[in-house]
Amino acid sequence: MGRKPILPRVWHFASFGAPGVVIYLCFVMAPILISFGYSLTNHNPFNPPAEFVGLENYRSLFQDEQFLTALRVTTILTVIVVVVPNVLGLGVALLLDRKGWLYNVLRSVFFTPVILSSVVVSIIWTKLLDDRGPVNDALRALGVEHPPGWLSDPDLALYSVASIVCWQMLGFCVVVYLAGLQGVPAELLEAAEIDGAGPVRRFRAVTWPLLAPSLTINTVVLLISAFKTYDYVKVVTNGGPGSGTTATIAFDVLATGLDANHVGYASAMAVVMLVIVAALTTIVLRFLRRREVDL
Repeated sequence: MGRKPILPRVWHFASFGAPGVVIYLCFVMAPILISFGYSLTNHNPFNPPAEFVGLENYRSLFQDEQFLTALRVTTILTVIVVVVPNVLGLGVALLLDRKGWLYNVLRSVFFTPVILSSVVVSIIWTKLLDDRGPVNDALRALGVEHPPGWLSDPDLALYSVASIVCWQMLGFCVVVYLAGLQGVPAELLEAAEIDGAGPVRRFRAVTWPLLAPSLTINTVVLLISAFKTYDYVKVVTNGGPGSGTTATIAFDVLATGLDANHVGYASAMAVVMLVIVAALTTIVLRFLRRREVDL
């Protein structure tokens, strides 16, 4: 019996895959390639024509104190946002991994911040953490004469912004860990209990290894989200207080490209940020997937 012609089969699969491929090429790959092209020029839309400068923008970046400060700020923010919601999210998920209407309500409460706009969340927390806001008013009522300047103190502002991001992302981690906990086979936990394992031992030997996929999802999502943080910084501190104390790389990219109109230099910053995020994500994925357990 002769083999079926391959062309109709190729056309069949292409008709389904082509829309997604075209969208990906137009809205993901094309902007990346255009940004890379701009990064090799001194493009300024208000000062044409653009001149080819090769890798000069990239060389200047790593001698630019502002960019290096933004890289440090972004790194600190990313570490906090990856670690804190993961740890707290796991703890909350363990507490909510029970049946009952109260626990269903609490799950909804913890997930609510995730569906809010980051701008709305930033505005709310800006009002709460203002020097004359409810948080400091409560501290004064408790006898604290000089409450901290959560957003006005250069030593605290970055950690305040990181806390806001953590607060909004906590619900996402809780839901992912809850899904992982509900996928742990009850018979494995019962077998461990019969063997004399206590709650801590059962968690370490049975539950935690099976939560590896949940840890991978949360870590990668938090890593990417934290590294491209812009809206929180723009709304809450606008890069201050002081000179760049909370300015992330994403914030500097938009400030340089849209405010200062140095599109070529801003594109170089964006390309470097993309490379760093891609490299970190690849390393984290390979490391975390080694400990995933397939049931």
